[in-house]
Formats: sequence, C-alpha cells, structure tokens
Amino acid sequence: MLFHALLFGGDLLEEYFLHSLPVTYTDMKILKIREKARKLDMDPLKTNMSKSYIISSSEVCSDQEVFLLVIACSSPENRTRRNLIRRTWGNVTGIRGYAVLILFALGKPASETIQLDISEESQKHGDIIEGNFLDSFENQTLKIVMSMEWTVTFCSTARFVLKTEEEMFVNIPSLAEYLLSLRTHLEDIYIGRVIHQDMPDRDPQSQSFVSLSQYQEEYYPDYCSGTAFVISQDVARKIYVVARETPVFVPPDVFVGICAKNAGIIPIQSSRFSGKKHTRYNRCCYKFIFTSSEMKDDELFKEWREISDGKDCTLLETYYGLVSCRVLTYFDKFKHFNIETIKKEALHFTN
Repeated sequence: MLFHALLFGGDLLEEYFLHSLPVTYTDMKILKIREKARKLDMDPLKTNMSKSYIISSSEVCSDQEVFLLVIACSSPENRTRRNLIRRTWGNVTGIRGYAVLILFALGKPASETIQLDISEESQKHGDIIEGNFLDSFENQTLKIVMSMEWTVTFCSTARFVLKTEEEMFVNIPSLAEYLLSLRTHLEDIYIGRVIHQDMPDRDPQSQSFVSLSQYQEEYYPDYCSGTAFVISQDVARKIYVVARETPVFVPPDVFVGICAKNAGIIPIQSSRFSGKKHTRYNRCCYKFIFTSSEMKDDELFKEWREISDGKDCTLLETYYGLVSCRVLTYFDKFKHFNIETIKKEALHFTN
C-alpha cells in the first residue's frame, strides 16, 4: 500500500490542490477581458486576416463542426516527422462521431527550397498553417499567438483545442473520451501538466534569458507545460484578447499561463499529460495516458501500431501497466540524475 501511495499519491494530491474551482470574478479588468472575448467577432476580419499567413488553410474547418482541434507546432524542415504523425496518432479523424482535426503550425523557413517543399506539402495534405514570421527559437511565442488567432478566426466552432509539439506522442482517442466525459464546467478549461512556482531564467548567457525589465516577479504564475495542453474555445478567445496586450519576452507556455491568469483562468493538473518527460512504454499504460515526450521515429511507429490493434485492456491490466511504466520512468529519471551529478562532480574535480 505504501509503494502504491508513493507511486500515485503525488499526482492525486496535485490534481486535488491544483484543480480549478468555480470562481466568482470581482476584478473589473478581468470582467472586461472576459466580456470582450465573449463578444469577439472575427468574421469581418477573415479576408484581411488570411493575408497575414503565408499558408492559412482557412477553409479546412468551415464545412464541419470540430469537437477537438489539434495544433502541433512543427519546424519547417521536419516534413519527415509530420508525415510520421499523419501515419500514426495524427491519423485519427473522429471519435464516436465527433470530428477531430489535426493541423501543423509553422513559421517561415530561412531557405526558399524548404518553402517550396512546404507549399507542395500543403497542397498535398491541406493541414498546414504557416505564419509570416521566421521560424526561430525567439519566435515560438509568436507561433502560439498565431495558433490562437487562427483558432478564433477560422475554427471558432471547435469545442476544444489541443496545442502540442511534433516530438510528442498523443493518444487522441483517450483524450477525446476524457473530454466527452466532461458534463459540467465546460468553460475555462485549461488542462495539462501544471508547472508550479517556475522561476524566470536570469542567466544572461542562456538562450531563454528573461531580464528583470521584461518580467519582474520572482515566480511565473502556474501554467501548463507547452508540450501539450487542452483549452476550451472560450479560453482560446480570452487568450487571444489578452495576448495583444502581453509582452512576448517569456517562453511560449509561460506566455499562455500569463494570459490565462490575466483572464481569470486557473490551470488544471492532469497526470495523464507527461509534460517534458518521456514515459516508458507499456501497451496498456499508453492506451490510458494522453501524451509522452521525446518519442523517436521508430518507437512512435512501432508503439502506435501496438496500441491501435483494437484489443482493449482490462482494468487490472491498465493498473499494472501504469505501475510498470511509472516505475521504469522513475528509474530512467534516477539514472539520468546520477549521470548528470557524476559529470558535474568530475568537472568540478578537474577544475
């Protein structure tokens, strides 16, 4: 009992303490933001808005009522990975009659040759949104803003939006079933692996450096890991409204968290999202969880075929699958921690 309490108790406590509760808003600024988002009408802007994209794919959502819109942020040159996603977890178009739409969000590449490849890829698959900004580390927050803008402009009927990354494994059926099970509080949904009391990177030599003038607080507000999180349509609208008044100097997932806080939205913790952690594979475990990070191409294809075989897992198989992958994942983390510690000690000894 102690073993199982240690294994799963942390997640249960996190989900209890970090779960959002119905909130009564009294802050006038928050109330104005929420009212502005509710009245947001993007129809008059659609024609001009589509011109701000290199590839807008503006019609893909117009002829269907989408239950779950999936936007996977991708690097322009990673066509091989996008094709693999299309053949694996991105090949899901619906769950129990509810439509699922999967798109890739890109910035423009530095190479004209790659741009020609992207244009050809878009004509073939029709699932690419390409913004008119350079796809670089510094512009990843712009990619988030573009994704929110595209959602509220061209896919405003989508009930939920999953934002994820191309290196992730996503269990669309499991996630969609969970979202279909939600019966109450269908607004203000912002759910994922919640990062609590994260501190800004103050190292001037770091690529993700954030100065005090850019962000003055000691801690970031709670936010969901950008590897994968789900928001409801109303949250996309609120983030879009707030984003235009929020500096983009912080990391993309933190930016969403700041926008959510300013709109009165509290992130909801779910341990079925892996965050940046790679979860060790077990078929029944992977049929239950929502995401796993750092999936290699050969692993993704092989494991997707196994969990898509149509064979369900019993409750007992699922439980022991979760135990298995959780224990092995902890061992991996422990091994990595020890190796990094040894490296640091060796370097310190050498110096």
